[in-house]
Amino acid sequence: MSQSSVATFLAANPLGSFALLLALSVLVPPLFRRMRLPDLVGLLVAGVLVGPHALGWLSAESPTVTLLSDVGVVYLLFIAGLEIDLAEFQRIRQRSFRFGLLTFSLPMAAGTALGFASGFGAVSAVLLGSILASHTPLGYPIVRSYGAVREESVTVAIGGTIFTDIASLLVLALCISLGAGNFSAVGLIGLLLKVALFAVTTVVVIRRLGHALVRRSVDGDGRLLVAVLLALLLSAVGAELAGVEKIVGAFLAGLAVNAVLPEGPVKEQVIVVGASLFIPIFFIDLGLLLDVPVFLRTVVGFGFAAALITVLIASKGLASWISGLIYRYSSAEVLTLWSLSLPQVAATLAATTVGYRAGLLNETVLNSVLAMMVVTAILGPALTGVAMARLREERTAALQADTSGQLALVHRALRVMVPIANPASERALLGMASQLIGGEEGREGLVLPLAVVTPSRSEAERQGSLALTTDLARARQLLVDTEAISRELQFPSSPLLRVDHEVAGGIARAALEQGADLLVVGVGSPARLGRWLFGDLVDGLCRQAHCPVVVTSLRHDPRELRRLLVPIKDLSSSALEQVQLAERIANSVGNDPRSLAGAGGAATGPMRITLLHLHDPRLPESERQQIRQQLQQWLPGPDARHKPVAVDVQLVPSLAIEAGILRQASLHDLVILRSQRRLVGGLPIAASDRASWLLRRLSCSTLVISDPLH
Repeated sequence: MSQSSVATFLAANPLGSFALLLALSVLVPPLFRRMRLPDLVGLLVAGVLVGPHALGWLSAESPTVTLLSDVGVVYLLFIAGLEIDLAEFQRIRQRSFRFGLLTFSLPMAAGTALGFASGFGAVSAVLLGSILASHTPLGYPIVRSYGAVREESVTVAIGGTIFTDIASLLVLALCISLGAGNFSAVGLIGLLLKVALFAVTTVVVIRRLGHALVRRSVDGDGRLLVAVLLALLLSAVGAELAGVEKIVGAFLAGLAVNAVLPEGPVKEQVIVVGASLFIPIFFIDLGLLLDVPVFLRTVVGFGFAAALITVLIASKGLASWISGLIYRYSSAEVLTLWSLSLPQVAATLAATTVGYRAGLLNETVLNSVLAMMVVTAILGPALTGVAMARLREERTAALQADTSGQLALVHRALRVMVPIANPASERALLGMASQLIGGEEGREGLVLPLAVVTPSRSEAERQGSLALTTDLARARQLLVDTEAISRELQFPSSPLLRVDHEVAGGIARAALEQGADLLVVGVGSPARLGRWLFGDLVDGLCRQAHCPVVVTSLRHDPRELRRLLVPIKDLSSSALEQVQLAERIANSVGNDPRSLAGAGGAATGPMRITLLHLHDPRLPESERQQIRQQLQQWLPGPDARHKPVAVDVQLVPSLAIEAGILRQASLHDLVILRSQRRLVGGLPIAASDRASWLLRRLSCSTLVISDPLH
């Protein structure tokens, strides 16, 4: 088929257009990740290639593309509101307001001055300033991919979005009224009241109806998901009826839903639908708008376009720099503020289009704004990636073994929850948990054996309460057995029984209610441990738990583990947790007189921990030395309460990381890994192929630490 026939077919078949957009969303991001480029850049490039100025297959004016793109942009802000830590947002709401005020007023003033300098009238100049004042945090998916959504600078930047967009669109409404000659103070006050009423109504209604719906939707996840999507779309439509941009309503809806929707499968489904479907289509649509030759001529040939882009970048940067001085932020945090407040997309396009149609802005401004949108849509996310990398480096440099890590494993007593279901693995799991609970002298932790019973509707209909009674009796017997094991192994325990409609969710909720610091879960063999990475009960638990989860595959009695291998990928809090976990096991085993001999009575040898970092052979010596020094700082110091543990730090050059770890594992009793459960491109990725490959081949006991995703 020729290009024209493809375009004609797609124009007449919305389903074909949708299929093409989905294909681009699936195929393009992995290709650009291989080139170490952000997904967003790839989607923009894909939009250019299939757009009217290249292959001509799709048009931004297509009703199908317009609809899906509109849903994508509101979803972007909705997810931002949905994932904000509300307690943290409440704590720093004043900072968000001040940053929003700065990043609105400085670009507003600079844009207005540029308008006057370019010969525009007062109303047009102010309108130009309002166009620069708003922002859309396009880099938020990159923030999510680094797991940095709870960073204060991120919350401040996202929180400032609602102020800038409302304020800039109010200025737009004022300018349109003045341009039409029908401005009145009463009209302005009415608009402000209408916007305030909309905001309050949205939050209050969603919260009240949401609480009731969540309580009634124990077995209706599908209905709850549809209700969340309905709240999003109605809020977006309501915002436009109230006179502001739809993304403001979406952000408010995200905050309101965040307050009522519990962590679990529904929240994950809401995020995945947007991150994998609608948001990529929005970025493809941006690419459809770009005519590369015209874009280059506009930037190079029109001094106004270059001035507009320069003024925007400088004023947004100045606002971020001033905020950084006020809040004493690091350079990486300032760059985070700047990168997230730089992109000009949704509100900018809306304001420019309205101003152009009202005769307040000319074609030069329209083309220049489109050029500015393209530049900032690429530059903003690129800077976000740089900021996140630097922020991670800063957090890594600040790590200290006695204060860092989610578990504080070295010094603090832990409450360790152990879900119990299989009598054959009960003893080994409890034995491992008992080695993780100890804390400072005079303090001891607690093992929390948990049995979860899930009533089945079909069984209840056929057999009444018999099936549930049988399951409860079996669960109670399992817990009685745990008490016997705890007395034999001499560790404190508190058995728990829970009836819940979902096993993974029940365990996660029990862990939260009991204040568990750690969940220890068994899966049997390393091969099965590899399979959980692709999704099952344990995978669901790892996604829902508020605390780290240790997934175990034990080949031997935990008291017989003497040689522990800890592969370190990077210097992060997760890597520190691996080291601390190994140290805690070593201290517990090394001080247990019953572990001095194996099952046959022979000595099993001294405890030894190996910290293994496999690196590229081309890594400079200075960086190797820095890594070694950091790992040395993590080593346990002298402690009279524990017998000394030999720790060996090994930096081994190797291009075959998996094979290197596998070789070392053959010389050890236990390997402690961590799963790469990062959010990549906005999607929850269970683990890397490397971890999966290793777990299918390891023949020794294995522990995998999985940190919470939220």
